[in-house]
Amino acid sequence: MKQLEDTLNQYQHRVNEQLNHYINIAHPVSPLLNEAMEYGALLGGKRVRPFLVYAVGEMLDCSLQSLDPLAAAVECIHAYSLIHDDLPAMDDDDLRRGQMTCHNKFDEATAILAGDALQALAFDIISRPNQALSAQTQLKMVNHLAKASGDHGMCAGQALDLAAEKKSVDLATLEQIHQAKTGALIKVAVQLGALAKTDLPAEHFILLSQFADAIGLAFQVQDDILDIIGDTQTLGKPQGSDIALEKSTYPALLGLEKAQQKAERLCRDALYALSQLPYNTELLALFSQYIIKRDR
Repeated sequence: MKQLEDTLNQYQHRVNEQLNHYINIAHPVSPLLNEAMEYGALLGGKRVRPFLVYAVGEMLDCSLQSLDPLAAAVECIHAYSLIHDDLPAMDDDDLRRGQMTCHNKFDEATAILAGDALQALAFDIISRPNQALSAQTQLKMVNHLAKASGDHGMCAGQALDLAAEKKSVDLATLEQIHQAKTGALIKVAVQLGALAKTDLPAEHFILLSQFADAIGLAFQVQDDILDIIGDTQTLGKPQGSDIALEKSTYPALLGLEKAQQKAERLCRDALYALSQLPYNTELLALFSQYIIKRDR
């Protein structure tokens, strides 16, 4: 796993530099807003979604320079979603990545605006001229990212998740929630990396999307598992928060052992999709295994 760890660190450093460049601008209109944006976006994190943009794009021989804005844009969306998820009206969390949540560090209004601004920044970044991409390709990327972020994806998933609190939902409904809330943004990260290869065969795009569907759901199943078996210090957020909010989770519906088996099956599905591709998929295969073995 050292190859994966080294590459994760490399991509993490790279996207952090990009985010710093876009957020820490000279003479901001509201310095407080940019400070809160920086806090929310650069507080830490695994950078799973930028990793997928870079890993898929490089696998397809795209340059890192052409992938930089795509990785930064998808992480801006993710950062905004975490700031808003932590708000009192949503999950009401005090910790994120082991630090105070944005609304506790600043105030609720500033946190809301920081999230809004990061969402807008994502589309600013991804639509700026990119010498490696045609305007038509960029427009397609904007469309994919918008759908994955809004009422076709992440926001819809969060709405369903909030509506399901203190209720028991069936497995199909839980899967729908997580495919939208968590899976959509993971999937679009893979798709952005794939779209950067403008002559990619359609069947390869479909296989990469199938891979993304499997790891996106596996990621959430493992999150549910860690909410039970993890600890607050390692997780960087309150352990047991799903239980406290009476959320339906995979361990709650299936039991811990069967939830772990489901994560393993999803990992196998991801590996199978990768095996059908004529590229060096070793890094993505290692990442698929990491998803279900991580402790945070």
